Amino acid sequence: MNESLTNKINRRKTKKINVGNVEVGGDAKITVQSMTNTLTTDIDSTIAQVESLVAEGADIVRISCPDEGSTQALKKIVDQVSVPIVADIHFHYKRAIEAAESGAACLRINPGNIGPHKIIEVINSAKQNNISMRVGINAGSIDSTILEKYDEPCSDALVESAIKNIQLLEDNNFDNFKISVKASDVFTTIESYEKLADLCNYPFHVGLTEAGTYLAGSIKSSISIGNLLAKGIGDTIRVSLTADPVEEIKVGYEILKSLDLGSRGVRIVSCPSCARQAFPVIETVKLLEKRLSHIKEPLTVSVIGCVVNGPGEALKSEIGVTGGGKGNSMIYLSGVADHKITNPEIVDHVVNLVEKKLNSKND
Repeated sequence: MNESLTNKINRRKTKKINVGNVEVGGDAKITVQSMTNTLTTDIDSTIAQVESLVAEGADIVRISCPDEGSTQALKKIVDQVSVPIVADIHFHYKRAIEAAESGAACLRINPGNIGPHKIIEVINSAKQNNISMRVGINAGSIDSTILEKYDEPCSDALVESAIKNIQLLEDNNFDNFKISVKASDVFTTIESYEKLADLCNYPFHVGLTEAGTYLAGSIKSSISIGNLLAKGIGDTIRVSLTADPVEEIKVGYEILKSLDLGSRGVRIVSCPSCARQAFPVIETVKLLEKRLSHIKEPLTVSVIGCVVNGPGEALKSEIGVTGGGKGNSMIYLSGVADHKITNPEIVDHVVNLVEKKLNSKND
């Protein structure tokens, strides 16, 4: 692209923390994460799901630890996976301490749920094990006194709850944490993060909680997360879907790619198809997505069915194909018309060009 949107986005300046060997905040890249939905005590299934998330590009994975059996299993899981694990803790401070001792890279907690006295023990454990925390504030679990004050889980209630919990950690000399203030409502979520961004410099975990099914949740999450990222707010993201967790990683990267804030895999720019198409665009793109899904290196391919927008999109693509006449299509390399092929050749030919391009980059 001649002018990248990235140049227009000034990321919010935050302190940098570490989740295991992954940096979050500061000048670190925006990371993508998800959460397992297996029983943590089912060690083999949980490990398999973690690795499937890693294969899709997950930088961080969260695992729920609701009981002692789960924190005991966590140690075996951590030892066999290749990504930092965040232990999801809700109420019992002992689970947090057990998770820290079992090798969790970060503890996801709501300090208000644990209480001001027990949180000191959790903080001490985090310090002793040199791990970070995520202060997780959700609209569905706001402190009752704050909720009574505002009558509903609005953005002001979320922010006040976050500030109260931040103060609790700071009063105990702990600042190695990131924060989330999530709701299932798009506007409440956006307002909450925007308001909190003016009040602290801690890195943000951004997402929309309980977003819904794959299609609806992806759209709602894209609007809320994308809105915030476009304003420079957000250091790590999670797309919460009622779907296979692997889909959360895919959607997360698509959000980053759409804003030029991250890149992973082949980005296909394609037209919706119409009566002008010289080849079956929809079927062609489906086949290309499947054939190129194993590629992790960033690369842009344009697939346009006719010459109306094809040459223009090809200028911004490393490899492009534009439908022409008489059963032929034009192949563009780095924006320049290079050669023609017959339409039945498109999929195999583009796949070969992509692999050749990537091989030349790696040589």
